Amino acid sequence: MPPRAPTPSVRSRTGSVAGGDEASPSIVQQNPDNCFRILLATDNHIGYAEKDPVRGQDALNTFREILQIAVEYEVDFILLAGDLFHENRPSRACMHQTIALLRQYTLGDKPISFELLSDPMDGSTPGFDFPAVNYEDPNLNVAIPVFSIHGNHDDPQGTGPEGALCALDVLSVSGVLNYFGKIDLVSNEAKETDDKGIKIRPILLRKGSTHLAVYGVGNVKDARMHYELRSNRVKMYMPEGGDVLEDDWFNLLLVHQNRVNHGPQQSVPEGMFDDSIKLVVWGHEHDCRIWPEQVEGKPYYITQPGSSVATSLAPGEALPKHVGILSIQDSQFQIAEIPLKTVRPFELDEVVLAEEAARVGSEINLEDKDTITAFLRERVEELIERAKSSWADNHDPKVDKMMLPLIRLKVETSDAKEMTNPVRFGQDFIGRVANPRDILQYYRRKKQGDRKAKVNPDMPDDDEEDWDADDPAAMTTSDRLAKIRMASLVRQYLQAQSLEVLVENGLEDAVMRFVDKDDKDAIKDFVTDTLKQVVKDMRAKPVDEEDVEERMTEAKERASSQWQEQHKGRMEAADRGKANEKGKSRAEESDEDSMAAGDSVMELDSDDSPVKKPKAATKANGAKGRSKQPLFDDASDDDEDEEEEEVIPQKKSRAAPTNKKAPARSAAAYAKKPAAGRGAGSKASGSKQSQLSFTSRGKASKAIELSDSD
Repeated sequence: MPPRAPTPSVRSRTGSVAGGDEASPSIVQQNPDNCFRILLATDNHIGYAEKDPVRGQDALNTFREILQIAVEYEVDFILLAGDLFHENRPSRACMHQTIALLRQYTLGDKPISFELLSDPMDGSTPGFDFPAVNYEDPNLNVAIPVFSIHGNHDDPQGTGPEGALCALDVLSVSGVLNYFGKIDLVSNEAKETDDKGIKIRPILLRKGSTHLAVYGVGNVKDARMHYELRSNRVKMYMPEGGDVLEDDWFNLLLVHQNRVNHGPQQSVPEGMFDDSIKLVVWGHEHDCRIWPEQVEGKPYYITQPGSSVATSLAPGEALPKHVGILSIQDSQFQIAEIPLKTVRPFELDEVVLAEEAARVGSEINLEDKDTITAFLRERVEELIERAKSSWADNHDPKVDKMMLPLIRLKVETSDAKEMTNPVRFGQDFIGRVANPRDILQYYRRKKQGDRKAKVNPDMPDDDEEDWDADDPAAMTTSDRLAKIRMASLVRQYLQAQSLEVLVENGLEDAVMRFVDKDDKDAIKDFVTDTLKQVVKDMRAKPVDEEDVEERMTEAKERASSQWQEQHKGRMEAADRGKANEKGKSRAEESDEDSMAAGDSVMELDSDDSPVKKPKAATKANGAKGRSKQPLFDDASDDDEDEEEEEVIPQKKSRAAPTNKKAPARSAAAYAKKPAAGRGAGSKASGSKQSQLSFTSRGKASKAIELSDSD
């Protein structure tokens, strides 16, 4: 079936990146043979609230709709900008359903209409011969390839022999998804050298006359990203040479970072990317801003698809949710917005009781709880009716049965004497709303006053900045828990202790990995390693009984110094952030994404820890009749390590079957004739790769220093 034209509910955005004129038409006459059609989505959060009997299937239902849109519009491939899963370790049911959906909608006999010019073995699983790009595997029939980076929810974790792994690694080796953008940071911390840092290699694609380079950077802690930038260690590889000029590549970048500034070094500046980038797909922020926005002083655009499921009851989640169909032809692009129909309706409002009581004719008595409760019940009824009206405007009531809406009413109660219990209030709306237990959110403005003296010297002070303008004494338990950052709580508690052996910073990092990433061995491994080092120091030379405490202190100091040296980049970034935090509002949790603070159901996130990726075994270049010669020539890079040089063995023909055990197939064994209707597979002549660092100008080759204000 041919791709359908955009319906009246679909908006198309055109822009010419070459001239930087947002109003000028871009793809005036699309040529299907030269035009990429890509579905853009991000932050699917599969598995969110999966135990909830009402909302448990919301994320999966919307992800199914996204895949159906990809099939209906006959896109070339799907790009996901992180947080496919909500949990770092998804449940078996969640993984089962996700793999089943990807297999149902992305595998098939539809021919691939574009070529892969980069090495299909780049990023493949070490020790195995199948390529990293699933549609290059002759054992798989892929109709719509899916490419994805990781986010802060599903980032790699672990230190096993296979290195840090995440759920996307499982999907990748299963052949239903192509995982890229995995950055090795552990070795960078242990060894500070000029050739270390964040290196980004693109996936190079060609469709007719259009050449597309897809760069991806999985989530990295914002403080760490700032450290890498200030150290001039963020480098991109750009294809050059051959029959394709550097300016003829359309460079597309996927990132998953904070876009809104939540505090010192708690976001990535929009203008940090190189001028050679033409479009940035921004993940992690949940409010939908898929309409491309040009960055001031830069030639590139940013598109922010937003989340496909509401993971919090905040204003950003209430915006209509869309995915985009990105069309790229030569140096031009356009995006068509596709509204999602399976998103649960969400309405929210805010009231200030003192203002409502002061209105003429108001029946609210701030001394009477019953009159306040009756008023709040009326406002919730209005929100339910508003949700029904919004659903009817975008759906056919005869076909689409309305889902129970999400309702949130924030209530400022500073002058009220007594308030009704929010859970008891919600019981009147069971069966009418999806979240009856947290419809209401009470808050009070914080009163000015002196901080209370600390009572217990072993317990941390309550940081009043954590509550912003709210009074914690007036908040419900769930609201207070939602406002607290686990990282701050652990740090404050450890700072109040006096540990004689363990390193406070290291223990904090281990506890956070245990809590947020479900790394059950994090604390045990940290304690074991620290004790081994301390015992080794104590046994180095004889110690008198009266000198034991002094030697213990020295051993701990050496362990602390070693830990800080191994985590130098993160510590320097954190110290700079702490020095600037006084007098400023505390940074909100990373997943709040420019949403209102104080949301009672906000999921508390933690950014990813540095991950370690083992170096992939060197493979020969293989293709499906399309990949001829990789455009990466590591031997031409003067600052590359010798062990990264790629050696391409000569292609060997397959031997006839024998009774002997067949040897492992090389990557060249995957080369086969192109399927009918697929790319012609023209040979990419000896193109080379050159390093390009993030600088203020795209053509600059010399790294620049970034100031703190950048």
